[in-house]
Amino acid sequence: MAKYVAAIDQGTTSTRCMLFDHAGRVAGVSQKEHRQIYPQPGWVEHDPLEIWERTQEVVEGALAQAEVKPGEIAAVGITNQRETTVVWNKRTGQPYFNAIVWQDTRTDRICSRLAEQDGQDRFRSRTGLPLATYFSGPKIMWLLENVAGLREAAARGEALFGNIDTWLIWWLTGGPHAGSHVTDVTNASRTLLMNLETLDWDGEILRVMDIPRSMLPRIVPSSDPRTWGRTSKEGPFGEAISVCGDLGDQQAALVGQACFSPGEAKNTYGTGCFMLINTGNQPVESESGLLTTLGYQIGMQPPVYCLEGSIAVAGALVQWLRDNLNLFDYSKQIEDHARAVPDSGGIYFVPAFSGLFAPYWRSDARGVIVGLTRYIDKNHIARAALEATAYQTREVLEAMNHDSGVALKALKVDGGMVHNELLMQFQADILGVQVVRPQVAETTALGAAYAAGLAVGFWENLEDLRANWQVDKTWQPKMDSARREHLYRGWKKAVERTFGWVEES
Repeated sequence: MAKYVAAIDQGTTSTRCMLFDHAGRVAGVSQKEHRQIYPQPGWVEHDPLEIWERTQEVVEGALAQAEVKPGEIAAVGITNQRETTVVWNKRTGQPYFNAIVWQDTRTDRICSRLAEQDGQDRFRSRTGLPLATYFSGPKIMWLLENVAGLREAAARGEALFGNIDTWLIWWLTGGPHAGSHVTDVTNASRTLLMNLETLDWDGEILRVMDIPRSMLPRIVPSSDPRTWGRTSKEGPFGEAISVCGDLGDQQAALVGQACFSPGEAKNTYGTGCFMLINTGNQPVESESGLLTTLGYQIGMQPPVYCLEGSIAVAGALVQWLRDNLNLFDYSKQIEDHARAVPDSGGIYFVPAFSGLFAPYWRSDARGVIVGLTRYIDKNHIARAALEATAYQTREVLEAMNHDSGVALKALKVDGGMVHNELLMQFQADILGVQVVRPQVAETTALGAAYAAGLAVGFWENLEDLRANWQVDKTWQPKMDSARREHLYRGWKKAVERTFGWVEES
């Protein structure tokens, strides 16, 4: 009898498999990191085959840890780092190039070239997205223009494109032996190639970008009772299990946080930081630098749309302090350093390592630390790094309040950084609203499990999922409004110092 749903959560720095029971409790988990490849400044790559290898290892690890047999798994759901682009040979499964990661900025000139006609918002009315290095379409263009023989292989129908969800589903369901080549509406909405109204690839945009439609996966609902395929017996599950749930990581967190009503919002603190608000069954065009994106689609029901504020660097800044500057040995130690000082000593750290995302969309920006004096030590830098995430979140929240017409009174939070108590209190302080952490803070994997479980009837409806959501801790704002606004004005001034650093050569 099926007792669990498996979720594969493939993130920017690691891959994990989590098993959930009907109450949404974690029954088993296994996680492994993969390499970050930086061939030159601004370039970020992953090895797709390493990610597939890690995926197999964590599936086997989670099953072993929980002592769960494959026959007890009802379905498999996938959630993934979005926009990260893989192109591979459909006969061999060999990638033509490393995966180009969402943070990568090598497509800056391609985006500028596309923007020569009608500007950065050339495709926004159809896709909800500005022309930016963030999205998959320009990355596919770069691969077709720079990888020898790839355009010819694509013309022959041998080359397949996918974000990481598509890559893993293809391998899980057989790979070169009739693996399913699909992506869900949420991941498709991050390519700059999907029309928000039709939920299909936009022929005009494909023509402009010169991308063959034959490379692209079939677009399917996020939770699909038709099932795209079953895990192969040669794969890590060892038995045929339905693969029928797929959500980009931030949309998965929205589902895991049970934000099913218009106006409900969540913020995920991971490698980057991403706030989504449910806007219902119609797309809302942003006037404030936010993205219009798909939230989820359950079966053949009408799709649910969101506004999203995307922040490129959050937890990645903590990793940078750990790995590049050797400020501490373990990421969690940043809180000890930050608590060693009463405040950040007047400095601000704007981590525009690959430009600024929402609400600015400035690819010419680069990171700065401003306000330095001889008084500053590594503890102040650690605290300023944490505060940067909270300040960026406020910028996004203000844009969201403006576009949605709803002033949020509480923010649901999730992701690895929400266990940092100092950060969560400062977040409540700088927002002036309460911050709420659920009992299951890793809601990304939970959302993928929900999508798969709904498809096979493991959970009957959205009310079942709402019933699983429980509060773990709430932070109330304690800072007085005068200090809040003083600190925020300093942040805005610091952000301005990042603009225009990169000049067109």
